Amino acid sequence: MCRCLLTGLCFVLPKSGLACEPNDLNAAPDELSVNTRSLTDSPILAIEPERFFYPIVNLQDAPESPALDESEYTWGLQATSVIDSLATGAGIKVAILDTGLDLKHPDFEGRTIVTKSFVPDEDVQDEAGHGTHCAGTACGAFKPKAAPRYGVAHEAEIYVGKVLGNNGFGNGEWILAGMNWAVDNGCHIISMSLGSAAEPGESYSDFYETVASRILDRGTLIVAAAGNESTRKSGVIKPVASPANCPSIMAVAALDPSLQVADFSCGGTENEGGEVDIAAPGVNVYSSVPMPTQYDRYNGTSMATPHVAGIAALYAQTTGFRGRELWAALIQNALGLDLPSTDVGIGLAQAPIE
Repeated sequence: MCRCLLTGLCFVLPKSGLACEPNDLNAAPDELSVNTRSLTDSPILAIEPERFFYPIVNLQDAPESPALDESEYTWGLQATSVIDSLATGAGIKVAILDTGLDLKHPDFEGRTIVTKSFVPDEDVQDEAGHGTHCAGTACGAFKPKAAPRYGVAHEAEIYVGKVLGNNGFGNGEWILAGMNWAVDNGCHIISMSLGSAAEPGESYSDFYETVASRILDRGTLIVAAAGNESTRKSGVIKPVASPANCPSIMAVAALDPSLQVADFSCGGTENEGGEVDIAAPGVNVYSSVPMPTQYDRYNGTSMATPHVAGIAALYAQTTGFRGRELWAALIQNALGLDLPSTDVGIGLAQAPIE
């Protein structure tokens, strides 16, 4: 029996929207009732295998890294030139689709934050910590309660969509609903530090690509984690995870403080759309976590992704670029690295300086 990407039941996905309703499995396709939304009027997109998604975080201890002065700023903000940028992200809406946010964290007091949970029977309060860490990197405070500064776009408007449950997992229905919600709310950037492992030779999802392409055309840039399934020291490089492997979603790889590709970071393939697009700090990354711990260091392409999302907000503010133009600005201003493009894409994301 085929299973739909969204719910696990067999039915036709709507091309026009980001949500479906299960129906009688014996019904003919033209009898299936779907919840159509605004992306297009065409009724059918695809039937695809169901996927379950998880945060792209590496739970192993961070490797030894060069001695860095993080008394004022994290190494990630230094490496990406955020500390030299006058941009703040003011007026830009950034959606963090993840495990939620600790709404009691003191570093988010006074910020414009819009929240919604798409996980049944769970509110947006972050019990896992992953979402709070990612939101902190993308949009954390300019002057946190305790140094160092760790947030990129400190004046951006934060939209928190809880699409992964307190157990750290979610399904396509929740994630797609969160994407739709972000677009409906006029978000300029969607950051998704989540994914589902892809197998070698596996193509990207036609469904996610169609949705992402239309969202990009509407002026919203989606950035997503490339995945943590590699063990490069053992010679194993896994392909970019779904949905980051879609051509219309910017796939982000992780770098360590030596600006080498992280051991766990997934790499590109020869398949169209399966490549890494850009890289950012993703090892030993300091950011906010739920109280009472308040701050912690995580590893993962999950940590690299919100660096890029925050930097995209800075470009969106300073240039007025949206969607594909914003993508191009990030690519054109990245710092080239002496590493294979299959590992780091165009290079290390850099904030606007002028």
